[in-house]
Amino acid sequence: MRATEAIGRIGAAFYFRSETVACGKEAGLDGFRFYVLGRGGVLGDVESDVVRAAFGYFHPGLVAKMWNSAREVMAPRDAARLYIGCAHDLGRAQFGDIEGLDGFVDAATQVIGSVEGISMPLFVAVRAEPVPDDTPAAAMHQAMVLRELRGSVHLLAIAAQALKSEVAHAIRRPDDIAMFGWTEPPEVSDQDHDKWHDAERLTDELLDEAYSSLGAEQIDALVSGTEAMAAALGV
Repeated sequence: MRATEAIGRIGAAFYFRSETVACGKEAGLDGFRFYVLGRGGVLGDVESDVVRAAFGYFHPGLVAKMWNSAREVMAPRDAARLYIGCAHDLGRAQFGDIEGLDGFVDAATQVIGSVEGISMPLFVAVRAEPVPDDTPAAAMHQAMVLRELRGSVHLLAIAAQALKSEVAHAIRRPDDIAMFGWTEPPEVSDQDHDKWHDAERLTDELLDEAYSSLGAEQIDALVSGTEAMAAALGV
């Protein structure tokens, strides 16, 4: 499905938006702590290693520092719902004039519901959160859930290739090593690059299966809705 990359950008557009950061600060959390606790909070009051396993890529020490200090300020589930509410606010602010988003929500909801979710706790946890009744917020919500679907499938594919997430991250985002808590880039071999490409192919194959339940009109609605939302957000 050619729209999945754009859906990923849409689903993450609220993460560090100024309004989201301001909401976190009002609750006593800086931008990054609000991201970690808000995104991971759907998992409940778990240990940081659980969150790191669900996120992938991040250094365990960084996740532990952010998660443990943030949950002293706010309960994880409360932070998650506050954080997700910021996504809804973005949808309402940006998508109100987009026509046909009901079709996007319908198609996205079908894809989300068709996935069993085994070994994908973050996706399943965020899928369990209530979808808003209004279409602009619902479209943003389901884009966020679809983003977690792709991310979770991608981590499964990396594990299937016996590729360490630190190495996968270095291949995917070589300029963001420090941002994700790693002090130095790992050694990356040609074999690692081959495994990475195999993981990417497997990710696409698994997602194609998830999207295969859609009819032609639903695919068109999903693609057109994605393009319209991406244009509205400038992503």
